[in-house]
Amino acid sequence: MPALRLSVENVLSPNEATLAELIAEHVRNSTGHRPSPSEVKSWQRSLPALARDLADAGLQRVEMLVEYKLPLTSRRADVVLAGVHPRTGEDSYVVVELKQWSRAEPSEAGEHLVIVDGMPGGETLHPVEQVRRYCEYMTDFLGVLSGRPDAVSGVAYLHNAGDLDVEGLAEQVRDERSRLFTKQRRGEFLRYLSERLDDKPGADAADRLLNSAVGPSKQLMSYASKEIREREQFTLLDEQQVAYELVMGAVERARRADSKQVVIVTGGPGSGKSVIALSLLGELFRQGRSTFHATGSNSFTETMRRYPGRGNTRIKNLFKYFNSFTDAEPNGVDVLICDEAHRIRETSTHRFTPAAKRTGRSQLDELMSAARVPVFLLDDHQVVRPGELGTADGIEAYARHKGYAVRRVSLDEQFRCGGSRKYEQWVLRLLGLADGGPTAWDDEDFELRLAGSPHELEAFLAAQQGTARMTAGFCWPWSDPRPDPPLSRAVRASRTASSTCWCGTCTRSCSPGACAAR
Repeated sequence: MPALRLSVENVLSPNEATLAELIAEHVRNSTGHRPSPSEVKSWQRSLPALARDLADAGLQRVEMLVEYKLPLTSRRADVVLAGVHPRTGEDSYVVVELKQWSRAEPSEAGEHLVIVDGMPGGETLHPVEQVRRYCEYMTDFLGVLSGRPDAVSGVAYLHNAGDLDVEGLAEQVRDERSRLFTKQRRGEFLRYLSERLDDKPGADAADRLLNSAVGPSKQLMSYASKEIREREQFTLLDEQQVAYELVMGAVERARRADSKQVVIVTGGPGSGKSVIALSLLGELFRQGRSTFHATGSNSFTETMRRYPGRGNTRIKNLFKYFNSFTDAEPNGVDVLICDEAHRIRETSTHRFTPAAKRTGRSQLDELMSAARVPVFLLDDHQVVRPGELGTADGIEAYARHKGYAVRRVSLDEQFRCGGSRKYEQWVLRLLGLADGGPTAWDDEDFELRLAGSPHELEAFLAAQQGTARMTAGFCWPWSDPRPDPPLSRAVRASRTASSTCWCGTCTRSCSPGACAAR
C-alpha cells in the first residue's frame, strides 16, 4: 500500500499514541525499516495540526493519504490530500510537506538549500522546492494525472514558525502550485485549501490516485542528448537536488575564491547518480564551463559518446576515461564529474604503459588535481574488477589530507530497486555486505525466482513485458573448460579471434591471462 488512508476524524482522535503506532506499522510494512523517534514525533505533532486546519476550513471529508510513497521511488510525501475541486468537480490533490521547524534561513551553498536551526547534517532542500518536485514527479509518472498538471498542487506548512523565523524562505516561491505557509498565515493556508478542495467525499479521488497506472521512467540514454544540448529532462528529488545544488554552488565559490572543493555523492544502483551527472554536465555545458564526464568503464563511456554525443564531436569529447588525466594541468578544468568512481584504480598505468610514463602517481590524485571541483559519484558496494579501489571514505580521507574542503551527500534512501528498502537489505545481507546474514524472502511487492539455467532465464524474460536488468561477474577469472560438457567452440573461437578487449575495458585485444585493463 503506497499510503495510509486516514480521515480528519481519525487524526483528531484523542489517542495520539495509537495514531503514531498505526503510521509506524504502515511504514515498517511498506519500507522494511523502523521509523526514527523524530518521525514519530512529527506525526504526533504535525498531523493533528493539519487535521484541525482541514476541519476549520470545512473540509472534514477530504481523504488524507499519509506517508504517500511516490511511484518507483522510496521517497514519501508527508500527506497528499485527495478530494474534489470546488469549481471543476474533477479530482484534486494537494501535496503537503509538514515541517516542525522553528527557525530556518537560506544557505549560500546553493540556490535551493536552507539551513535549519538545530538540525544536524548541514543543508537540506528548501521545502517549497521539495514539494514542487514531488508534484512534478507525480505528474510525470501517474497516468491519472497525465495531461492534467493543474490537478495537483503543493504546499510547505511550517506550522511552528513565524514569518520572521524563516525570513528569506518565502522568496523561493515560484507560483501558486507550490506555496509556503507559516503559523502566522494560517488563514491564507485555509483559503488556499478551500480554493482547491470541496467539502465532498475524497475517497473516489484517493482510489484513482492509489490505483493509477504508473508510466515507465524516462530512459537515460534516450534523453541524454536533450539533457546536454537543450534543457533539463529529469526531475531531481530531495538529496539528488541537494547534490546538484552543492556542486553548482561549489563551482561558483571556486571561481570567486580560487579554491578547490570536493563533492562526494554515494548511492546504490538506480539511485540517480548518472542522472545527477548528466544534469550537471548539461547545465555546466550550457553555461560554458569547462567540464568533463569520466568513468573507468569502456562500455559506459562509449555508450555516452554514442548517444548523448551522437553527431556532435564536441559533445563526444566531454566523455573521458579516468586515465585520460595523467598529464592534466592542475585545476585546468572547472568541474570533473567522476561517475562510477568506485572503479578508480591504484594507478592509471598498465603493462603497456612506457617505462618513462610510469610515475607511480595515484589515479585519485590525478583526478582530484585536474579540476577545481572534482565530483565523485559511487556505490561502495560495487566492485566490477579486481584492483578497483574507489570508496567514499578513501576519497574523503585523501581530499582532507590534501587540505581540500569536502561535502558528502547520500542517496541511500532514493530510487533503490524500484523503491523497495526490503529488497535492498535482503540482497545486501545475502551477499554479506550488511550484518545479520541471509534472511527468508518476505516482500509482497517483489517475486523471487531461481532460474535453473541461462536458457530458462532467457525464456522467462522473453515472456515478460517491460525492461530487465542483469548483473554478472563478467570480468572475473574463468575456470578451465570442463570436459563434459565442453565450452562451446564458438565461444572459444570468438575469444581467440576477437580484436577487441576480452574484459570489455581495454582499447586493444587481450586475454584472460594478459589483460590491459585500466
